[in-house]
Order: sequence, then C-alpha cells, then structure tokens
Amino acid sequence: MRMLMHLHLPIEPFNTLVRQGTAGTKLRQILEAIKPEAAYFSEQHGKRGGVLVVDVKEPSDVPRLAEPFFLQFNAEVEFRVAMTPEDLGRANLDALGKQWS
Repeated sequence: MRMLMHLHLPIEPFNTLVRQGTAGTKLRQILEAIKPEAAYFSEQHGKRGGVLVVDVKEPSDVPRLAEPFFLQFNAEVEFRVAMTPEDLGRANLDALGKQWS
C-alpha cells in the first residue's frame, strides 16, 4: 500500500551531524536502504522535515522504514495512506454518501 511517510527531524542531533559533515551521508544511506518511490525535504512547523512516498506491503515493513530515522536522527515518523485519483474512485463515495446520509 502506498503511504506518505512524514519525517520530523529535531534540531539536535541534526545540527551536530551537519557540523560534522555526516548528515548527508546518513540520509543517503537510509534512502538507499529503504528505496522510497519519492522523497521531498522541507521545513515543517519551523523544523527540518520530509515526506517520503513508500510502499508498505505489510505492517512489519514499518520498523524497517522508520527505525533508521529514529536511530540516526531521533526523528518523529508518521505514516498516512496515500490514494491516487483512481484509488479514490474505487472507494465509491457516491454510494457511501447515500448509505450514510
């Protein structure tokens, strides 16, 4: 299942890793290991963050995806289901609206 993996990277230890010149290397190693479909990094609530598009085939995939960020960066990680327009179309919202109105 396609999921959005939201990363919230705290100021520390990330600042220290940047100063040591190892933050980029650690990020590349993690991304090479987990192979996201896409990865975007940006500010989130005034802190460093990112959104990765990942495939979660089963619940046991979550630790494989999240633990590197927990262990290397003390990150907070959230997973959200991501639907394409086609996925949403298969949900049959019109029928659900009639059923629950």
